[in-house]
Amino acid sequence: MDRIDTMLEEFFAPEAPPRLSARLLGALRTKRADLDALAEKFRIEATERGVFRLQLGRGSHGASARARAHAERAREELREYFAGRRTFFTVAVDLAGVAKFQARVLAEARRIPFGAVDSYAALARRVGHPRAARAVGNALGANPVPLIVPCHRIIRGDGTWGHYAFGGAMKTQLLQLERTTPVLTGCTSTRIVCRRGCVHEQRVAEANRIVFASVRDAESVGYRPCRVCRPPRAA
Repeated sequence: MDRIDTMLEEFFAPEAPPRLSARLLGALRTKRADLDALAEKFRIEATERGVFRLQLGRGSHGASARARAHAERAREELREYFAGRRTFFTVAVDLAGVAKFQARVLAEARRIPFGAVDSYAALARRVGHPRAARAVGNALGANPVPLIVPCHRIIRGDGTWGHYAFGGAMKTQLLQLERTTPVLTGCTSTRIVCRRGCVHEQRVAEANRIVFASVRDAESVGYRPCRVCRPPRAA
């Protein structure tokens, strides 16, 4: 249980301590500021085909204007992700330098939805090697573009985090962020529901926003899925 969980428990107790609400809001603001700052703590490198490396460091790098544009787009999408305004990445990635097995593992990991988790063993089964959970873990451990390919959503079968290149504390932060960020936003004027981060969703006025738990819920009250971001029916 972290500090915010403890304060929430106190808040909903029969007699909450004085000034607890101010303490809670202060802690939440600090946590959000810490997340917002994370987007600037990565070095992003790209080719003309897309981002090929994301690691702790500084700066966006590319040998051409097109490559630098990919790197800058990745940076902007990271800022939106950490601010809770994006639930998927659209920036191109260049995985030409990885082995065939690793490429399959990374492609499958990229399919895991925002806010969900899966196990190494389940991923091994889906790539056709059910006994290769350890090899899957090694492939994810060498993921050249973490976050964009969300290897933080893979955990051990016993529910523990397992290894993460940026450390267990950051993995916890990322999963907590995804659990508390709405995935689907509807527009009350157009009756369209989008994934958070869609170009159309970003244009919706605050007064016209509505949050949905699933596409089915949205459809049940007359909304249709966006044809650009195509939110999955499972979302």
